[in-house]
Formats: sequence, structure tokens, C-alpha cells
Amino acid sequence: MLYKKYINVLTMIDKQGRMVPKAISWDNGAEYVIDRVLEVRNAASVVGGGGVLYRCRILGEERNLFFERTRWFIESERP
Repeated sequence: MLYKKYINVLTMIDKQGRMVPKAISWDNGAEYVIDRVLEVRNAASVVGGGGVLYRCRILGEERNLFFERTRWFIESERP
């Protein structure tokens, strides 16, 4: 089962105005660099809600990161 987990995301906005997520951080302070953004598109999440989907590679694993209105969430295995 997956959960919606709101997280902090270090984001760069390039000169064309596009948002590019660079790193995520958990509530416990652990930070992870986003190795690569694989895809960007509007999508619904399997955990409810949606927005702009950033399919990312983090530590060699693909993760779905969403920008929903004004904040970021990730589909997490733990609440």
C-alpha cells in the first residue's frame, strides 16, 4: 500500500521558468539528491490527488514526485 507523503524539495527554476527538482528531504533531516528527472507531465497519483508528475531516479530507483498546487508529495510505502 502506498501513502501520500508531503516533503521538502530543493527546486531550481531555470531561465525559461521551468521547475527542476534537485533534492528531497524527509522530516528526520535525511536528504537525497535527485539523480535525474526522467519525465514531466500532468498526472493523477495512485494515492489520490495529482498535479505535475516528475518521474525521478533517486539512488538508482525510480520514484514518482508530484507538485500539487503549492507543495510537493511523494508516493511512499510508509505514512
